[in-house]
Amino acid sequence: MVHDGGRAKAVERLRDPKLRERIKREMIRTIRDQGFKDYAYAYVAQYRPDPSFNGKNIAEITRLVRRKASVEEQAEQIIEMFLASESRVQMVYHKMNERDVEHILRQPFTMIASDAGVLEPGQGVPHPRGYGNNARVLGRYVREKALLSWEEAIRKMTSLPAQVFGFWDRGVIRPGLAADVVLFDPERIADRATFENPHQYAEGIRHVLVNGVLVIQDGQHTGARPGRILYGPGKR
Repeated sequence: MVHDGGRAKAVERLRDPKLRERIKREMIRTIRDQGFKDYAYAYVAQYRPDPSFNGKNIAEITRLVRRKASVEEQAEQIIEMFLASESRVQMVYHKMNERDVEHILRQPFTMIASDAGVLEPGQGVPHPRGYGNNARVLGRYVREKALLSWEEAIRKMTSLPAQVFGFWDRGVIRPGLAADVVLFDPERIADRATFENPHQYAEGIRHVLVNGVLVIQDGQHTGARPGRILYGPGKR
């Protein structure tokens, strides 16, 4: 309801005192229904109006700004941050359960990807998956835990999503197709990014080709930029 009609409408609603109170009540009800007592699970990755908020959770920020941190005050702080940034706040939520992750990974139809935003190195405190998503799967769930085979994990990262989204010239290595290739060391592949220090590249990546052009060679960027936006068949 809040976002119906885009950012401008959302801001308009949140400036209406009656709607604002209703929205706050719904926010609090929702997190309590999910089993949370407050917003301490929600961390700011990037907040341009005040970068000192980056890396802190909503409860911490509320305590700093308002000198108290009841869940009602936290909901109010979220709304104020939303308005000040025109909803352009990047967040990290600590809500996942490892058993759920492992169960989902085992399913044959599960694809492996990341929705991490692209930031300049050193900018903000983003989710570590922006640097180490696939390396974590290969190092932790394939090599260390043997939850998946190498072949199945690679399929979930490459040919399966290519087929699902209709990228018929990608996802497999075959003459005549686009050559998007990653060469990695299976003994060394690992993510090094953490929530506290997320701007860390993964280990074990030797070479990367995008559209047949070397972008990473011996672990170093070549300066080449052959990538392009890929549109699926649903784009008109």
